[in-house]
Amino acid sequence: MDMNRKPLIGLTTSHNIETEETYQPAASPRAVLAAGGIPVILPLEASEDDLGQLVSVLDGFLFTGGPDVHPFLFGEETLAGCGGASVQRDRMELALLRLVMEQKKPILGICRGIQLINIGLGGTIYQDIPSQVKQVLPIAHQQPFPHKVPSHTVEIATGNLLADVISGHFPGEEPASREQMGGASASSDTNSASMLSASAGICHAAETSAPSRLTLRVNSTHHQAVRDVAPPLKACAFAPDGIIEGVVMKDYPFLIGVQWHPEYLWKDDTAAMNLFTGLIRASSKRS
Repeated sequence: MDMNRKPLIGLTTSHNIETEETYQPAASPRAVLAAGGIPVILPLEASEDDLGQLVSVLDGFLFTGGPDVHPFLFGEETLAGCGGASVQRDRMELALLRLVMEQKKPILGICRGIQLINIGLGGTIYQDIPSQVKQVLPIAHQQPFPHKVPSHTVEIATGNLLADVISGHFPGEEPASREQMGGASASSDTNSASMLSASAGICHAAETSAPSRLTLRVNSTHHQAVRDVAPPLKACAFAPDGIIEGVVMKDYPFLIGVQWHPEYLWKDDTAAMNLFTGLIRASSKRS
């Protein structure tokens, strides 16, 4: 193993279904670079043989955000609230997921990514939260703010990979100090500046050595979400309205899916940066 070699991280690409152009917004590659990896944008048109070769060469994978997933892939008719889907991207990413998991390479899924992973492993999603979920507390899952501004909280159960990673405790390493975690504070802090700043990071549910949950301020730009969790996955993070915001896979070296967009928060948010750092460190062990 070359200790100076940076891990190569494969990123799924965006697809404009009207122009047929593929592209990748800069936020995710920049986050991967900042965490110490080298982003590699995967071609949408790659055959399964091509994908197999890429999976063998690359060290970790980021399933990025994007359009809705076609409902036929999880056994449903298309509902009125469903948005546009890229059938080509759906097929490519499901094939990629299978190949990556066969080699047990690290995976991080963001927004569409968590949904795609859940569908690929046998779960379902809400096609449209506003029309399918009766909400006592109508959280703005499509926030009115810029992406870099958090809009709602997420409660994360402790004792799982997601909680460990956002807290700065990466698999196989010593637990992080509070300073390394970005100065996590009690959730009772109501200072208006810190409440609006993503840099406030993690809030412990209680000032104890082992809190039962963490509270994280996140951004939100989605109208779909995990519904029935795939059997291999475990839901471990939830929005205030009960929508699933994070999943992990216990019997897998590194698999995390989150519904929010840490690629827009990492510059000011230690917890968001830790998601990318965790992916890179897990991938470095394989490079």
